Amino acid sequence: MSENTLTVKDLCKTYIVNKRQNNVLRNIQFQMVSGEFVTVMGPSGSGKSTLLYTVSGMDRMTSGEVIFAGQSIAGLSDNQMSDLRLKEMGFVFQQMHMLRNLSVYDNIILAAYNSENGRTPAQRKQINENAKDLMRRFEIIDIADNDITEVSGGQLQRACICRALINHPKMLFADEPTGSLNSKAADEVMETLHLLNCDGVTILLVTHDVKVAARTERVLYIVDGNIRGELPLGKYAGPHETRDREKKLSAWLMDMGW
Repeated sequence: MSENTLTVKDLCKTYIVNKRQNNVLRNIQFQMVSGEFVTVMGPSGSGKSTLLYTVSGMDRMTSGEVIFAGQSIAGLSDNQMSDLRLKEMGFVFQQMHMLRNLSVYDNIILAAYNSENGRTPAQRKQINENAKDLMRRFEIIDIADNDITEVSGGQLQRACICRALINHPKMLFADEPTGSLNSKAADEVMETLHLLNCDGVTILLVTHDVKVAARTERVLYIVDGNIRGELPLGKYAGPHETRDREKKLSAWLMDMGW
């Protein structure tokens, strides 16, 4: 039986704006088992990204409990939370946040070099080999020495995924990773995430794109900070079932008020 990588109980997130309380997340509850690929969908302003940021500790919860890999994150200090994210979590965003003065390869290894696992020459040699292995797997080794302005959006996002995986995280968090890409590049990125999930990487993804969500295992639908429903799709087996999965998801989203 698979163990839970993420357990969320009664999660609430409230912002105070101009002395008014804005309840962005309300009593959110869900679990993810190790190796699962889950998507969060919902209308703009529904709390999708806030949910991802809160369960990953990038944003502090107002109340509730988030248990990541058996550890409650609520009581962790900022330094402890930062350390946990660096060692155990990987992040991929719509905006790719790469340093312009570094090559693609150097951007991938930078965070690992600055971690406690990248202090000795032997550790850094291992990081270098890991980075090259990832780049070969995702077919971007030929752009390793390129400037980030010299590659396509799809290649750059695959490089961001390599960077997110460099410390062998327990879980990958992805916020609209295909949002700024054309359809071909988006398909390349989703194929990369699918391969990772087949390897056992647990992934929580936020998207507004039915084509993206249809390739994941389970979809959570959030409205006004509440999870209103979920649709189990099962593991994605390949392009032959893409159309049926998209039709099933689209029909369900319409029933949910999408």
